[in-house]
Amino acid sequence: MKIAVASQNKTAITEHAGHCRKFWIYETNATEILGKQLLELSPEQSFHNSSGDEPHPLDDVQVLISGGMGRGLVRRMERKGIEAVITKETDLEKAVSAYLDGSLVRGEPECHEHEGEHKHEGEHKHEHKHEHKHEGEQKHEGEHKHEGEHKHQHRHQHGHQGESKSAV
Repeated sequence: MKIAVASQNKTAITEHAGHCRKFWIYETNATEILGKQLLELSPEQSFHNSSGDEPHPLDDVQVLISGGMGRGLVRRMERKGIEAVITKETDLEKAVSAYLDGSLVRGEPECHEHEGEHKHEGEHKHEHKHEHKHEGEQKHEGEHKHEGEHKHQHRHQHGHQGESKSAV
């Protein structure tokens, strides 16, 4: 059996498979590792940049192990008959051995198509209507527009947690 393990730094399991370009391919039997070799992909061959409908260098593996991947990549692997395994284990050999003996702790796919932490920057316009009335005075109405840059950070695990920073 061939097991691919995402490892961009070649020493630990990569947290996000979509942009990863380095994979250790483990040759195994039912219980042990027989050997491994490094597969390096071009930028165009990363899962994020390649089409799921085209042939891919990882098409001949049976299992893909990564620290994280989106639901779209999990579905893509399933269509190709490849088991997508997400784990928080970072040690390459431990993860493969644990997979083989059935003890690997598995995680869930990311909650959206793009994995991990994202920073969104952009200008947002807000309109506010205010009504003021003071005793003995006429009613004052006004419309105020605020423009500013807002930065958002999202960390995705099993649900959504978010931090927002605003400068208006």
